[in-house]
Amino acid sequence: MLPRFGDDGTRRFGPAAPGDQVRRYDPRTLPEYTEKTLPPGIELPNDLPPQLEFKLINPGEHGEIVLIHGPVESGDSQRFSNFLAGMEKSPSKLALNSPGGVVSEALKIGRRVREIEADTIMLPGTACFSACPYILAGGAKRLVSAASAVGMHQHYYEEPGFLPVFFAVENIQRGQGQTLEYLIEMDIDPRLMIYSLNTPPDEIYLLEREELLESRLATEILD
Repeated sequence: MLPRFGDDGTRRFGPAAPGDQVRRYDPRTLPEYTEKTLPPGIELPNDLPPQLEFKLINPGEHGEIVLIHGPVESGDSQRFSNFLAGMEKSPSKLALNSPGGVVSEALKIGRRVREIEADTIMLPGTACFSACPYILAGGAKRLVSAASAVGMHQHYYEEPGFLPVFFAVENIQRGQGQTLEYLIEMDIDPRLMIYSLNTPPDEIYLLEREELLESRLATEILD
C-alpha cells in the first residue's frame, strides 16, 4: 500500500523522501517539489502556456536539447510531429517539464519519441506529472535528475461529461488497457500503474530513485 498523509494538510509541499511521497496536485501549476533551480541557459515563465511548447535549448553539458514545456492538450501530438518535420535533423534529446494532460496525446508523442530514437531527460528543477511520464517512457534512454520530480496519479481517459455510468467505466477500462499496452511496448514495468491507480486525481505520487529504476521509467539517475 502506498504511504499516505493524514487529512490535516501537513507536509504536502516541498521535496519528497521515501515514505513521504504524496503531494497536492493542481494541473494549472508546476509547484516546486525540487530543491535545485534550472540549469544555466534555461528560463521558464511563471505561467504555464495553454498547450505544449517545443523549443531548442542548450543547457551546457547535454548539448542541444528540445524542451517540451506545458500541459498536454488535444492536437499536441500532431503539433510535435510538425515541429520535428521543420527541423533539419531529428533531435537526439528531449527535456520535459509538464503537469500532464490528455493521456492519448501523451502516448502518441511517446511513440513518436521512440520512433526517432531520442533520449528523454528530466533536468534539475523540472517536473513531469500525470500523463507526462508516458512521454518520458518513450525515450530510448531515460535520464532523470535526482533534483527533478516525476509523479503519477489517476487520470481521465475522456473529457468529463454526462455519460451513463457503464459508458464511463468502459472508457476508463479501455484507456487503462491502452496505457498498459503502451508501457509493455516501451519495455516499462506495467506495475508502474499501481502508483497511478492508487493516487487520487487531486494528489500526485512522486516516484523515488529505486521506483524509477526498478520500473525502468528511468534508465539512469543523474547527479
